[in-house]
Amino acid sequence: MKKLILSFVAIAMATTAFAQKKSEMMSWEEATVKANEVLATLSLDEKIEMTHGHNQFFLPGAPAKGLPHIFMVDASAGVRINHSLLDPNEVRHPEKTTQFPANIMLASTFNNELAKRYGEAVGWETRMAGAGVLLGPGMNIYRSSQCGRNFEYLGEDPYLAGCMVSNYVTGMQSTGTMACLKHFLANNTEYLRRLSNSVVDERAIMEIYTPAFKAGIDAGAGSVMTAYNQLNGEWCGQNKYVITDLLRGTLGFKGLVMTDWRSVFDWKKLILSGQNVEMPGNVDEPYHINSVRGLLKSGEITEKNIDDMIRPMIATCIRFGLYERFRNGQPNEDHLASKLPEHEKVSYQTAAEGTVLLKNNGILPLKEGQEILLVGRWAKVAPQGGGSSKVKGFNQVTSEQALLNALRSKVKAVTKPNFIQLQKADIVVVATGTYDSEGCERPFSMQEEDEALVRMACAANKNVIVLVLSGSGVDMSDWNDKAAAIIYGWYPGQSGMQAIADIMVGKVNPSGKLPMTIEKRFEDSPAYGMIPRGMIKVSHTQRNINELWVAPRTYDVEYKESVLVGYRWYDTKGIEPLYPFGFGLSYTTFEFGKMKAPKSISADKPIKVAVRIENTGKMAGAEVVQLYVSENNPSVLRPKKELKHYEKVWLEAGEKKTVVFEVAWKDLAYWNDKTHAWDVNKGAYTISVGNSSADIAATCEVVAE
Repeated sequence: MKKLILSFVAIAMATTAFAQKKSEMMSWEEATVKANEVLATLSLDEKIEMTHGHNQFFLPGAPAKGLPHIFMVDASAGVRINHSLLDPNEVRHPEKTTQFPANIMLASTFNNELAKRYGEAVGWETRMAGAGVLLGPGMNIYRSSQCGRNFEYLGEDPYLAGCMVSNYVTGMQSTGTMACLKHFLANNTEYLRRLSNSVVDERAIMEIYTPAFKAGIDAGAGSVMTAYNQLNGEWCGQNKYVITDLLRGTLGFKGLVMTDWRSVFDWKKLILSGQNVEMPGNVDEPYHINSVRGLLKSGEITEKNIDDMIRPMIATCIRFGLYERFRNGQPNEDHLASKLPEHEKVSYQTAAEGTVLLKNNGILPLKEGQEILLVGRWAKVAPQGGGSSKVKGFNQVTSEQALLNALRSKVKAVTKPNFIQLQKADIVVVATGTYDSEGCERPFSMQEEDEALVRMACAANKNVIVLVLSGSGVDMSDWNDKAAAIIYGWYPGQSGMQAIADIMVGKVNPSGKLPMTIEKRFEDSPAYGMIPRGMIKVSHTQRNINELWVAPRTYDVEYKESVLVGYRWYDTKGIEPLYPFGFGLSYTTFEFGKMKAPKSISADKPIKVAVRIENTGKMAGAEVVQLYVSENNPSVLRPKKELKHYEKVWLEAGEKKTVVFEVAWKDLAYWNDKTHAWDVNKGAYTISVGNSSADIAATCEVVAE
């Protein structure tokens, strides 16, 4: 009884209302002290139970000692409620949650403040769902256009992804919901994802694949999820280098680390790696080589190892007040449903700012009185990705409904039209794309019937608008020159098709920018040839082949391009893409002035770089001013240019504004794999400003002294 009382007292002292500011939160050191007090009250059996998850989607607790199980929900397009996996006695299900645009569309906004509002909205809906942890945001780098999970992530550039993540986490955790950064690390393919071994050099790890995680950690993220794949020969979920050395050591993470679902093989390695909990917790499945009790009995691990494993999980839940919140069952937070209308507005705004206009010969905005023929796979169905990001939503708007709402004129929707129908229409809108999902790759090309429809439409009619609804880049080379306009609409959420329709009629001026490069052909990509010969052919019907769990056998994914990912590869290799990173058109025009900057920069004094931008068109709009840095005479392999700052600027017609960036010593740095630290070579650097990686408007040279 004394231990039980101590347990409740320790937790009660540790937890406070999360409404307090981050600066007022209990320190990690204090939370660890409280966690040790709690550990002292637990039996060995209770500790062992806390090494693995509870009931599929719960962090394990010890209810008899005042530690409730903590419910978690899936993410990346809002809050996913999977009724088949939940215990109705423990969790009340909300009637509805908002389907938000996919994360890649959020990245396309280049709007940091909007990312914060997006994260805050999803955080409140997580609480409404009775959960304490959102399993997101996802932030793996877009390395290959074939990855079925790209739509859950934030593009190819680590700086952009880091800015989005930092603001997302800040917004989300302001609601008391804990963010879970995923998937650590180098989880850049879904092909046999449990059997892939990402072979990545140290520079690429530090310059490309960890900065977004570091940004999330610095923003205060409470948890991190490890990846399915191996990194350089060991599964991430049981990899001491990945968890203890890199995540906790180099990146300074102090919170909770969990595995992805059924992603580990060796319990001894798991316990000694720095991992805190194995999810979902089916400890009797055959791929667990050793049981915890067997390891204890043989002396291969000790009770102290178990304590060390679960302590960070307990400390994190104490620090975030989750035990206090859920100790008496799920709190009634039905009142949060009143926030749904505001969340719909955030969803709409994200789609409005994240839609990318790639081509326009003057056909857009559409004019009244035109007869619109809407065709394609997404003409009558609201598009979204699959897997753990599939959110039901409410008030869903299809392409057909959206165009009818926006035009209030003749709109006819036919999923599979004939040539005559296409030929007779004033305007043809082809709502096409792909259905992407975790657990499988997909070809760079669309399905043949979708591709054939676009080609037929362009052959039949000169006024064809192609609306691509997909999670990543697709092959558009055969019809790019023939289409009158091309819009990239991603998976835009429940209100997104209305936002896209409003763009098509000119109610909204497009301002989205590509967060990744779209290549002319997949052979140009550094990821080409990644899937080894002799393995199962990637097809549109391949789903979750990796779930056919057999004796582990891996294949290598060699990151031979090192730090040359995305536009870094295309720029440095001199390969012209179809559409470059950062590209996106507007209905107005912008003009950049000359750049002003000091002649030199030093380690102890950042410099101010200023550039004037003017809206030279007749319509208010937004432009993303992008600042890139290049080392003129590098001593090691370096990209031709790297994004280091950006700002989304809103201007009325004729308005001018001076944008000022602070460029610091760290913006010039590369990871020195000899000293294992960040380093800056002295000498000349070029700072460039433009509205895409390929469209540079102004440059200046500075000398690092």
